Amino acid sequence: MTNESLSDFPLALEGDNMPMVSFRKVTKRYGDLVVLDSLDLDVAEGEMVTIIGPSGSGKTTVLRMLMTLETINDGVIYVDGKPLTHMPQGDRLVPASNRHLRQMRSNIGMCFQHFNLFPHMTALENCMEGPVHVLGLSKKEARERSEELLEMVGMADKRNQHPSRLSGGQQQRVAIARALAMRPKVMLFDEVTSALDPEVIGEVTNVIRRLVTEHNLTMLMVTHQMGFAKDISDRVCFFYGGRIEEQGTPDELFGNPQKERTQQFLSAVKEAT
Repeated sequence: MTNESLSDFPLALEGDNMPMVSFRKVTKRYGDLVVLDSLDLDVAEGEMVTIIGPSGSGKTTVLRMLMTLETINDGVIYVDGKPLTHMPQGDRLVPASNRHLRQMRSNIGMCFQHFNLFPHMTALENCMEGPVHVLGLSKKEARERSEELLEMVGMADKRNQHPSRLSGGQQQRVAIARALAMRPKVMLFDEVTSALDPEVIGEVTNVIRRLVTEHNLTMLMVTHQMGFAKDISDRVCFFYGGRIEEQGTPDELFGNPQKERTQQFLSAVKEAT
């Protein structure tokens, strides 16, 4: 992106209605393939937004951008009013340094489809690792915080077990506790139930429901489970071709979709279940 085009974006977002997450004209390309096409998306503090859509529509790329696992080609992403992908230099924005990315990433927690727990550490040690080595907490503080979170996700009795001794649903609940131990402002969930057996999906979805009702976390979730999205979301965004084709409350989007592509997608999902 040229400096001239970056000058169109503010150095920071301000105001009473400032979104917690803001994508401003964000584009991601892989060669000639445009995965995100000038995306505009604001997520309010405490809002739960679910992203649905066919494979290749760009929905997981949104989460990967926020975790800084992917760079963007155009536009700017802001988190809590500050640029994530860029940083101020004088009166303009420039691409973010690694130090800036690390600092901003501490505001964001992510739970992946395949847990990604450290296999040689117990559930408790997995949760303590980040607070001790990244946040600089004492081991006592990190232990207290981690035990409290493992209690919250119903895993206190498994605190000394290694991941290999835990079921998929139990591992995913530990992964959620581990992400929360970093005290993120934004939580991202990428298909967190798709690798689980149907009978244990409820364990994880109940934890996420509790986060929604009891904690003022801003959350973005990508899922193929329409029932879960309908039940838990404040807003649902249907992605198609790297853009938001349609968005609304769960009742609006699932009950009365306006766009033909949305109708086709929801009809296909319904037939497949």
